Amino acid sequence: MSIKFKNWNCEPQFLQYSNKRTAIRLIDSRDGDTIAVATVNLPNEKLNDNEVIIKDYSENEGILQSLQSASIISEPLRYVETGFVTCPVCTLLTEI
Repeated sequence: MSIKFKNWNCEPQFLQYSNKRTAIRLIDSRDGDTIAVATVNLPNEKLNDNEVIIKDYSENEGILQSLQSASIISEPLRYVETGFVTCPVCTLLTEI
C-alpha cells in the first residue's frame, strides 16, 4: 500500500500507543526513513476501537487528504480540541 504525502511516496506502518490505540507512521518507500506520524494520542478522548485522531496541522498539513485518498481512513466523523488545534477523528478503513 503506497501513500503520496507531499514529495514522498510512503508506506503506512501501524503501531500501538501504550494505551493500545492505533498509531499510523508514514515510512519513506525508498529508504525506510520516518516521514511523519499521522496520528495523535489523546488518552482522555473517547474513541471506538477502529477510530484514530489525525494530526493534520503544522508539518503534517495535508496528511488527512493523503490518508483518505489511499483509503486508509474515512472522512472525519467529528473533531476534537487538543488545546491549541482541532483534530479530525476518522474511522480506520484498513485491517492492521
